[in-house]
Amino acid sequence: MWEDVRGTFLNHFFKELERKSIIAFKDNESERSQNLSPELTHAIRESRIAVVVFSKNYSSSTWCLNELLQVYECYQSMDLPVIPIFYGLDPSHVRKQTGEFGKNFEKTCRNKTEACVYQWRRALCDVSNFLGYHSPNWANEATMIEQVANDVLFKLNLTPSSDFPEFVGIEDHIAAMNSVDKR
Repeated sequence: MWEDVRGTFLNHFFKELERKSIIAFKDNESERSQNLSPELTHAIRESRIAVVVFSKNYSSSTWCLNELLQVYECYQSMDLPVIPIFYGLDPSHVRKQTGEFGKNFEKTCRNKTEACVYQWRRALCDVSNFLGYHSPNWANEATMIEQVANDVLFKLNLTPSSDFPEFVGIEDHIAAMNSVDKR
């Protein structure tokens, strides 16, 4: 699948999110199949932000493409903020399904319905047009990971939590606590 990022980049990224006290759902313990597990679908729907890490092997996984489709549907229906990361590939390869990404995508699309392939293409094209991070543009991967985590934290502080809708102005207090926590 996409071991090209799972054992390295993602481990470092999740560690940085944890360091910033950001709770992230990791789907690597979920059982893989053609369809998303109810647990993963629920986690995506309940998320306040989604980070999608595209790699050259991402499109070789039906699971990843279906997960992207769920994220994209939540973006469309619930305005879920989405941050794409293009790890080791150009965003245009995702947008246009070209290069090695495109070759993997074509293999994955074999024996799939036209409607399914259309939905995947649309999600890939639209999400790859979102403002995100292109790893080759960063000389230092650790700096990029830190910046993405800061971006996630910033967007989370702007996104109201559905847990406590009656609390007005709590975001400023949380930000103050986070700044004390960093000292």
